[in-house]
Amino acid sequence: MCGIFAYLNYLTPKSRLEVLDLLVTGLKRLEYRGYDSTGVAIDSPDSKNIVMVKRMGKVKVLEDAIQEHFTGGEYSEPVATHIGIAHTRWATHGEPCERNSHPQRSDEGNGFVVVHNGIITNYNDVKTFLRKRGYEFESETDTEVFAKLVHHLWKTHPTYSFRELVEQAILQLEGAFAVAVKSKHFPGECVAARRSSPLLVGIKTKTRLATDHIPILYGKDDKKQTSDQVLPRSDSTSEFMPLEEKEVEYFFASDASAVIEHTNRVIYLEDDDVAAVRDGTLSIHRLKKSLDDPHAREITTLKMEIQQIMKGNYDYFMQKEIFEQPDSVVNTMRGRVRFDGNAIVLGGIKDYIPEIKRCRRLMLIGCGTSYHSAVATRQLLEELTELPVMVELASDFLDRNTPIFRDDVCFFISQSGETADTLMALRYCKQRGALIMGITNTVGSSICRESHCGVHINAGPEIGVASTKAYTSQFISLVMFALVMSEDRLSLQQRRLEILQALSNLADQIRKVLKLDSKVQELAKDLYQHKSLLIMGRGYNFATCLEGALKVKELTYMHSEGIMAGELKHGPLALVDDSMPVLMIVLRDPVYVKCMNALQQVTSRKGCPIIICEEGDEETKAFSSRSLEIPRTVDCLQGILTVIPMQLLSYHIAVLRGCDVDCPRNLAKSVTVE
Repeated sequence: MCGIFAYLNYLTPKSRLEVLDLLVTGLKRLEYRGYDSTGVAIDSPDSKNIVMVKRMGKVKVLEDAIQEHFTGGEYSEPVATHIGIAHTRWATHGEPCERNSHPQRSDEGNGFVVVHNGIITNYNDVKTFLRKRGYEFESETDTEVFAKLVHHLWKTHPTYSFRELVEQAILQLEGAFAVAVKSKHFPGECVAARRSSPLLVGIKTKTRLATDHIPILYGKDDKKQTSDQVLPRSDSTSEFMPLEEKEVEYFFASDASAVIEHTNRVIYLEDDDVAAVRDGTLSIHRLKKSLDDPHAREITTLKMEIQQIMKGNYDYFMQKEIFEQPDSVVNTMRGRVRFDGNAIVLGGIKDYIPEIKRCRRLMLIGCGTSYHSAVATRQLLEELTELPVMVELASDFLDRNTPIFRDDVCFFISQSGETADTLMALRYCKQRGALIMGITNTVGSSICRESHCGVHINAGPEIGVASTKAYTSQFISLVMFALVMSEDRLSLQQRRLEILQALSNLADQIRKVLKLDSKVQELAKDLYQHKSLLIMGRGYNFATCLEGALKVKELTYMHSEGIMAGELKHGPLALVDDSMPVLMIVLRDPVYVKCMNALQQVTSRKGCPIIICEEGDEETKAFSSRSLEIPRTVDCLQGILTVIPMQLLSYHIAVLRGCDVDCPRNLAKSVTVE
C-alpha cells in the first residue's frame, strides 16, 4: 500500500537522468504494493530548485512523462551528490489525481517536498493551525500538512538542522506513517522516519563498513555526533576512515525488493526512528527514549536474489508464484522436517514449547488469505494439541475488546508482517500478557520484531497482490507446529507418521496438480462471462472454498462465495439453478458422505456442479460432466492440493476478462492502514 523509494549518491557522480532511471526502476519494484498515481522529485540543473513530475496511472505513464520533460543536455551532466525521491500512491485522502499525488510540497518554491505512506490522523487540526498562519493548501491529502509544517518550523526556527525540523514535525503528528523528505534549503541531505509503516535504508559502499551496527542517537546537536557516525574502514587497516571522503550510496524504500539489485546491506527502521544523511554520513535517532531500546540498529544482509523478483518466462508474477509452489513448500520445510528421523525442529519457537504446552488456548489471528490458512489448520491443531483453538479476523478483533489472558498463546499470521489490523491486535494481546507468536514471510518486519517467537515461512518474495505461495507455506508452517506439539504423545504417533509421509510427497503431488493448468484454462473459458460462482465444501476443504472465492473476487471482480456444504439447506440452496455455476470439492475423507449428500441436493435442483475429486473416483465424477482430479493425500493436507486449481482458475478467468492480474483494482499487497 503506497511505496517510497529515495536515492542519495554522495561523491558518486551520476547524472540526473541516471538518478531518474534509478527512481523509476525502484517504483517498478514496488508496483505490487498497489497504487493509483506516481511521482518523482529531483534537483533542477542549477541545483537551486526542486523539479517534480507527477502522473495518474501506472509507473509507465510517469516514465513516459519523464522522457518528455527531462530532455535537455543539462540533465545529462554528472553530479557528485544528489538526492531524488519517488512514490507510488494508493489514495486515502483525496481522489487519485496529479494534484493529490506525491511528492507533496511545502510552498510554491518547493522548499520542502515529502513522500509519505500511511495516514496522519490529526491532519485536520494541524491544517487549521497552519491556515491561521497564512498557509494555503492545494491538495486534499494529509501529506501536504506534513510538508507545510516542516516549512513553518524552518521559518520559526532557522537554526534547526534538517533532521531536527523533521523530528519536531513528527512529534506534532498522530497516526501511522513513513516519510522521506528532501529540501532545496538542505542540498544533498535526506531525512526519513517511520511510525507503524515499514521503511528501510540500503547502504552501498566500495569499502566494507567498520561495523554491522549503527548506534542510536538521542542528542539534538548534529556536530556532536562524529564519534557515532557510520564509518567504513580501508581494505588494509582497521583504522576508521572519514565516510565523507568515500563514495557511498543510500536507498530508502518501503520494501527490500526495491533495493536488492543495488545492495544487500539494509537497516530496518523501527517505530520512531529518524534516519538522516548529511555530508554522506548516516545517523539514526530516536524520537522517544525507552528503557528497552537497543543501543544500535543492525545492518542486515539480505538473502533475496534479484531473480526472485523478476517474472522470468511467465506472463504475470502471480502465475510464476503459483508454479513456484513445489519449491516454496520444500523451502518452508527445509532444515525443519527430518523425514529420516520423523522429527521436526522449529528453531524460532523451540525454547517456548514447554510454555505453549501449558497454555489455556491457542488463538490464530489474521486477515484475508492469512485468516484462511488459520481456518484450514484449526481442525488439525485441535486434534494434535487437544487445546481449544480460536480463529479470529484481526479487523474484528479489537472492535469486540476480546478477552485475552496471560496463559493464552496468540498466533499472528501475515505475509508482509506489516498488516496494520494484525499488528494492532498483536499489541493488544501483548499488553495483556499473552505469548505472541508470529508467522510471517518477511524478515525484519514489525510482527517479526514484536513477537516473542515465531516461524518464518520462507516462501520467498511474493509480488502478486493476490497471495498464493504464501498461503500454502503458512498452511505448512501451522501443520509443522501441530506436529511439534504432539511429538511426545504416544497415542498420536501413527497419525503423525501419516502426515510426515504425506509432507514428503507433497512437492511431487503439487507438480502433478499444476499439470491440470490447460484443463483449468478450458474451464475458465466456460465461466468467465458469468456474474457469480459458488464454491462448496466442508471439513478440511472449507478453507479452500473461502480462499478460492476470495481469489476469484480479488482477481476477476466476479462475485464469488465460499459456502460450507453443511449449510446448503439453510439458505444458499435457493441460489442453485441450471444457470448458476457451482464448484464443489468432494474428496474421500471423513466427511465424504455428507459432501455427497450436498452434491445430490445440487444436482436434484438442476445444478451442474464442477467437481474437484480424487484421481480415479468414478462414482463422484458421475455427478458431473466436468471434473478436476487431484492426487490422494492425508486428509489434513488436502487443502494444499485443492487450493491450487482455484488459484489457477481465478488467474485464467482474470486474464480472459482483461483484468490486471498482479495489481487488482483498489487493492494493495501490504495493507499498512486500517
